[in-house]
Amino acid sequence: MTEYKNLKLIATSSPHIRGAETTRSIMLDVIIALVPAMVFACFNFGIRALTLIAVSVVGCVFFEWLYRKLLKKPQSVGDLSAVVTGVLLALVSPVTLEYWAILIGDFFAIVFVKQLFGGIGKNFVNPALAGRAVLLASYAGAMTRWINPAADKAAILGSNVDAVTAATTMSYLKTGDMEGLKAAYTIADVFLGKIGGSLGEVSAAALILGGVYLIWRKVINWQTPVAYIGTVAVLSFLFPKAGTGLEWMLYSVFGGGLMLGAFFMATDYATSPVTKKGQVIFGIGCGLFTVLIRYFGSYNEGVCYSIMVMNLLVPLIDKYTKPVRFGVVKSDKKEAAAK
Repeated sequence: MTEYKNLKLIATSSPHIRGAETTRSIMLDVIIALVPAMVFACFNFGIRALTLIAVSVVGCVFFEWLYRKLLKKPQSVGDLSAVVTGVLLALVSPVTLEYWAILIGDFFAIVFVKQLFGGIGKNFVNPALAGRAVLLASYAGAMTRWINPAADKAAILGSNVDAVTAATTMSYLKTGDMEGLKAAYTIADVFLGKIGGSLGEVSAAALILGGVYLIWRKVINWQTPVAYIGTVAVLSFLFPKAGTGLEWMLYSVFGGGLMLGAFFMATDYATSPVTKKGQVIFGIGCGLFTVLIRYFGSYNEGVCYSIMVMNLLVPLIDKYTKPVRFGVVKSDKKEAAAK
């Protein structure tokens, strides 16, 4: 017993096991995972893609710093979460979007969706998606003006109104014009990103590369993106509006914002379920709503709103998928819930 008398025991509250990851390191991994999409956006659309991303990032960081400065709260810009929000909001916007418009989206995402609810980890929907939804509702024309990157590059200054516009993959799918879609873009074009669209939604290959990196780094789990993409793939294959099921499925999966949403939006820690079963349910729900909006809604794309709807259902999903505590039998659990 004498050897135990010299031990220095420290009694602390949980958690007793701590990981080496921090919020900053996680956000840095997300930024690294988004680099392929950002690089391709600059290659595809020109230098204005980089300036739009930079303005969005600066705007998000500034609004977060200013809010916490005015309310005399500890600064949180060092955790890089505002940087991630700025990058994501730029990536779901067209390259021709005016700089002042992206700043409005930044303000809404950071102040109204994130900070007013307590800061990082306390927002009820994804801030970048909420910012996009507000911009789409307020400036629908600017948010749906796509240029043909093969014919023109976006001007650094100005709205680029003289650029050659192009229909997106989702536009063709919405009308069921499979022949027109195949004439405009091959499946390889859509996969690699040789198409028009939002900055980060055109290259499925770049987004998959970033998503695999996040899974490898264990920043995200595979359940949500696989369930999300798998649901869209199965429903699109079984219920094609035109062409063969395989063609319709591949264009539906590689086109639009599915890859960006599945890997980078639906996996947001604060707005997604914590259990593996809940993450699968969440992914299936996102996929179901995405297909329903694409097929029956007035808007071509359904990723943004499907994820936001499922964000609101996360507390309910967590409630019914949380594991039973060790030693608690189901009858005891039901009796406790009834009291």
